[in-house]
Amino acid sequence: MHFYATCVQIYATTVFMLNSTPADGSAPARRSALARIIRSEAVGRQSELVKLLRKQGHEATQSSISRDLRELGVAKLGDRYVLPDPASSVKDDFASLQQFVRGMQTAGSNLTVLKTTVGAAQSVAVAIDKAQWPEVAGTISGDDTIFIATAGAREQKKLGERLRATFRI
Repeated sequence: MHFYATCVQIYATTVFMLNSTPADGSAPARRSALARIIRSEAVGRQSELVKLLRKQGHEATQSSISRDLRELGVAKLGDRYVLPDPASSVKDDFASLQQFVRGMQTAGSNLTVLKTTVGAAQSVAVAIDKAQWPEVAGTISGDDTIFIATAGAREQKKLGERLRATFRI
């Protein structure tokens, strides 16, 4: 199992390095514009968001949009992106995200796999990260799958209990 944990750690480090925000200050302005677009238009594809942002004069690529969506806590509801309610707390985030979590299984003694509906994994992973649960070492999310790393079997067991109670799975 140590091999898997090493792979997850290497992958997480690589993703962090690749997704680091540029130092030019364009990311905050781009995220603001992205939030305005999502509030005002029904957009369901990242390629559409790239075009809309470029029309407004913002540098945007699919990878920068993906990173921005994750940072903003955006979820995909049906065929459109939606912003979280700014007044909601982490507890409220879990209540609103509960409907998207479909199942959970363990992989070895320190990796838990959480399955979500398509497009919801990033939002669920962001909520888990924001909660700063002590048993969670880190998360990696895809489109409908989240890998949650723990330090060991005891932490994994506690995480499983917390996930079952939080998401009613």
